[in-house]
Amino acid sequence: MHAGNDDADALDKATKEFLAARPQLFGIAYRILGSSAEAEDIVQETWLRWQNADRTDILEPAAFLTTVTARLAINLAQSARVRRESYIGPWLPEPIDTTVDPHVGAERAEALELAVLFLMEKLNPVERAAYVLREAFDYPYHQIAEILETSEGNARQLASRARKHLAGDRRKRVSPAEHRRLLEVFLAAAQTGDLAVLEDLLATDVVSYSDGGGVRGASKIPVIGRLRVAKYLAAFAPRFWPQADIRWVEANGRPSVLVSAGGNTVALLCIDASSEGIDRIMWVMNPSKLLPYVASLSG
Repeated sequence: MHAGNDDADALDKATKEFLAARPQLFGIAYRILGSSAEAEDIVQETWLRWQNADRTDILEPAAFLTTVTARLAINLAQSARVRRESYIGPWLPEPIDTTVDPHVGAERAEALELAVLFLMEKLNPVERAAYVLREAFDYPYHQIAEILETSEGNARQLASRARKHLAGDRRKRVSPAEHRRLLEVFLAAAQTGDLAVLEDLLATDVVSYSDGGGVRGASKIPVIGRLRVAKYLAAFAPRFWPQADIRWVEANGRPSVLVSAGGNTVALLCIDASSEGIDRIMWVMNPSKLLPYVASLSG
C-alpha cells in the first residue's frame, strides 16, 4: 500500500520538476533546431527519459533535463541538416508567437529572431548549442562543457566562433520602433508596387527568401540585390495584394505581418533591418509552418 503511495508521490514530484523546467527545455530545443514541431518532439522524449530515469541519484533535476534536451536536439539537428539539403526552395525557421513568453524560457531574448535562427543554420549543431546555452540562457562555461561533453576551454571557443560567425553575417540592427516603421512603409510600397520607395527602403545587398516548401507558388531561389528585389515585388503586387487581408502580429519577438486570402493564411512576412535599410525579407509560406503559428496566436 505504502509503496504505491511513494511511487505516486515520486512521480508527482518528478512531474512538477519537469513542468517547472519545460519552458526552458522548449526554448533550448527550439533555438537549436529552428522548428517548434521538432522542439516539441524533443521535450516529449525528454519527459519519457525523465520518467524512466533512476531519479534517486539525480541531485539537480533541471541540469539533468537540460543535458538530455540539448543532446537530443543536437542529434536531431545533425540529421535535420541532411534533410534540409533536399528541401525545395529556401528553408526558413518555423515562426513562433512570443507575446505570452517574450524570451521563450530564456534569461534573454537572444537567438530568437527569425533572421538569427536562419543564420544559425550555417553553424554546426554543437556550436549552435554552445551559443544558445551561453547567449540566451546564460549558462556558465563549465556547465556548457558538461552538457556538450567537452572541455571548458573548448566550450568557450565554440560559443566565441558562433558569435563571430553571426556578427560577420549581420549588421547592427535597428530599434523595435524603427523595425516596425520600416515594415509599415515596406508593406505600403509592396502593396502598390512603388519601385522608388522600395528601392529607398532596401539595403543594396538585400535578399528576399520565400519558404513554400514546394507547396505554393513561392520563388524557389532567393532574390538578391536592391533593384532585383524591388522589381520582383512590384511585378507580383497586382496579383498578390488586392485580395489579401493583413493582420499585424508578433513573431519571434518582432512585429510581423500575417497575410490571408479567402480566409486562408498564405504568408507570414518578416524583415530584418539595419541602418543600411531592409537586409532580409522572409516570406514563410509553407502551410506546415504557418498553420501551427496561426493556431498558437493568442486572441
